Amino acid sequence: MKQGLLTDRQKEVLRYRKMGLTQQQVADIIKTSKANVCTIEKAAYENIERARETLEFLYTLDSEHLCTIAAGTDLIDAASDIFREAEKMGIKVKYNTIELINRIHDSNPERFRARYVRENVEVYINKEGDLFFG
Repeated sequence: MKQGLLTDRQKEVLRYRKMGLTQQQVADIIKTSKANVCTIEKAAYENIERARETLEFLYTLDSEHLCTIAAGTDLIDAASDIFREAEKMGIKVKYNTIELINRIHDSNPERFRARYVRENVEVYINKEGDLFFG
C-alpha cells in the first residue's frame, strides 16, 4: 500500500539499505533481483527529491529572495554572505554559522562537493529568519 510518496516496497528497500545491507542482500531477502532492488531504490530517492523540491517551493512562497550562492563558492563564505544580506534586510538569521552551513548542505547534498557549491543556489528568508534554498 502506498502512503505518501513511497510504496511499501520502496520503504522496505530503504530500511534494509539504511541498515547497511547491499542491494544483493536486500534482493535475497525480498526474493527479487539485484537489478529490481536498484530500480526500487532509485525510484524511492527520485520521489524523495521531488517531495523536497515541492516543500522548498511551498516554504519560499512566504519568503523573500535573499541572495544567490554562486557555483564555486566556499560554504563558509556563503554563510558570511547570507548573514550580511539578512542584516541589510533587518532580519536576524536563526542559525549560527555551523548550523547554517549544515542546513545549506543538507538542503540538497548533490549540489555540493566538500565545502564548495557545485551549482548556483537561490536563498530565501522569511520574517522569522528561517532560510530556504531553491
